[in-house]
Amino acid sequence: MAVYVDNARIAWRGRRWCHLVADSLDELHRFATSLGLRRGWFQAQASLPHYDVTVEVRDIALSRGAQAADRRTLVMRGRQLKLELRAQIALQNSQLRLFD
Repeated sequence: MAVYVDNARIAWRGRRWCHLVADSLDELHRFATSLGLRRGWFQAQASLPHYDVTVEVRDIALSRGAQAADRRTLVMRGRQLKLELRAQIALQNSQLRLFD
């Protein structure tokens, strides 16, 4: 399992931002928590699920073992996370129906 961070450096609100993804949602959330990111900052509704991180947090992530990712890797991992997220939502919805 691995965590990946790109080097997008998108300007927003006076800072430069990058994207953090992983091989699994659990790993992504654990790593994000270790960086001090809040679960509420997870971009679940984005085209590809991810956390936005500043360039400074990107550097910390790399120092803690995240791998630098190109766009292709980011998209591949993001697509996998989206499938995993959909499966989790479907499971939650089916469990809720048991109690209806």
